[in-house]
Amino acid sequence: MTIRVLLADDQAMIRASLRIILEDQPDITVVAEAGDGVEAIEQARRTSPDVCLVDIQMPRLDGIEVARALAGAPTRVVMVTTFDLDEYVHGALRCGAAGFVLKDAGPALLVEAVRAAYTGDALISPSITLRLLRHLTDRGARTRARPPAQPLSARETEIVRAIGRGRTNQEIADQLFISVSTVKGYVSGIMTKLGLRNRVEIVAWAWESGMTNPGHTG
Repeated sequence: MTIRVLLADDQAMIRASLRIILEDQPDITVVAEAGDGVEAIEQARRTSPDVCLVDIQMPRLDGIEVARALAGAPTRVVMVTTFDLDEYVHGALRCGAAGFVLKDAGPALLVEAVRAAYTGDALISPSITLRLLRHLTDRGARTRARPPAQPLSARETEIVRAIGRGRTNQEIADQLFISVSTVKGYVSGIMTKLGLRNRVEIVAWAWESGMTNPGHTG
């Protein structure tokens, strides 16, 4: 199955570079490009890509607005950001984005983020997670997380904490001595209990609940 991708960035050179990286993969093809947020939404609705790779800061509408506009569509949005734009990330967590990668993260992580979004998972770079949490903590921007519909089990709590600290499914599986498929099962159950749509929202919930604090054990 070929993963159909839309690229949205106001810099043509970056779009060209991303296209080269992605189309070097046998299972990925770029079906459309957009130079601003409005065009990104129009192109996404016209071409119905599987994944939109969207720059978080663009003319007319930024990446957060694009993610919000496409939240109800089958298309999954992966945000591209830089360390200088961390303040945007927390807002985008609630807009249905299916991952965050840095522009200089390298081809392997970029491709991994696209494939993760396509399969219904989400990838958020650990470096983004840690810097984001530190940034928001410094600003005192914590909001209260809503309690789960059903209490999380001890193992589910452990997995939420690991996700909140930027661990991948494979890293969690290795840490807990369980299979990746078992981790995915737990993640699915966690999303149901918390009323969340994807892994990235679990990161936000974990942070809002204080579960990423170094001394947190509950």
